[in-house]
Amino acid sequence: MDLDGTAATPMRTPTPLRSGHAAQPTADAPGAANAASAASAASAASAASAALPARGRRLRVSARSAPYVLLLPFITLFLVFGLFPLLFSLVLAFQSWEPTSGLGAMHYVGLANFAFALTDEWFWKSMFNTLWLAVAGGVPQHLVAIPLACFIHAGFQRARNLVLGAYFVPYITSTVAVAIVFTLLYSTDYGLVNAVIGAMAKWPVVGALLPQQAIDWLNDPDTLKPAIAVLVFWRFVGFNIVLYLAGLQAIPKDLYEAATIDGAGPLQQFLHITLPGLRPMILFGVTLSVVGGLQLFEEPFILTPDGRGGSDQAGMTAAVYLYRMAFDFNDFGAASAMSWLLFVAVGAITWAIHRWIGRGLR
Repeated sequence: MDLDGTAATPMRTPTPLRSGHAAQPTADAPGAANAASAASAASAASAASAALPARGRRLRVSARSAPYVLLLPFITLFLVFGLFPLLFSLVLAFQSWEPTSGLGAMHYVGLANFAFALTDEWFWKSMFNTLWLAVAGGVPQHLVAIPLACFIHAGFQRARNLVLGAYFVPYITSTVAVAIVFTLLYSTDYGLVNAVIGAMAKWPVVGALLPQQAIDWLNDPDTLKPAIAVLVFWRFVGFNIVLYLAGLQAIPKDLYEAATIDGAGPLQQFLHITLPGLRPMILFGVTLSVVGGLQLFEEPFILTPDGRGGSDQAGMTAAVYLYRMAFDFNDFGAASAMSWLLFVAVGAITWAIHRWIGRGLR
């Protein structure tokens, strides 16, 4: 207490400095606080990033395994939808199975399904129809596509892509849409084909060679196969034109120039330069036509009125009969055996074509 009665203010004793440390001025205290807070924030951020899952590190693969990782989706789809059905059909070829009874209803029958297929009259008729359509619809494709590709290659320079696109449109068009259009064209009463034939039948000379009545294209066994063959030809001839045009562009122009100097005409150049130069592409195109023709399904299935081969089974190909055997007659074992017989036939015919056309390529 002071003498005047007021309380005395206590004196603050200065804190002694520890050894090795110097006194910091009070003006640096805010800067030190900011530095400390920044350091603590950085440490917290690093700790948080360390706690998060290392997504980037998980997606990293080595250069050696990267191709296999990229191929994994395709391999998975191939195993599930390609290899497994193939092997399962091979197993079914030796089994008798009622699908509605489950997998446990399968029992081994040996070669009975193959014996049934080889003695089945409808199977051989379907194979005959398939071969007929493959030849009638496939051979004209190449006989027309090769000269037409040569004409486009020589006569069209600027509008070549436009002309090719016009020929290629039928190939990329939906098969169902094409078959429906041809069904309308082949209509007995209102079809454009019969209308044109009826108009030409009135001509003096040509009329004697044409029928005077409308043709029932899709219900007459004699006209059903030609109608399907025309559809197949129209749909795939543009694809072969593109193939042969690509082959023509690969033939050196020097050969034609040298042949012209030697006095060779267009026909000689075509026979001795163009055709030998197109032989690899001819082999490729014919192989595709054979494989596709022997597996013909969509065109006859949609074009025939009943979807089962038409009148007298004239349009029933091997693929259509396999479908009927499995889903109409509920005999998956026999259908699998027939599919493997068809596979052997396709392989044998393809091997014979390679031996015939590919002799000069070795």
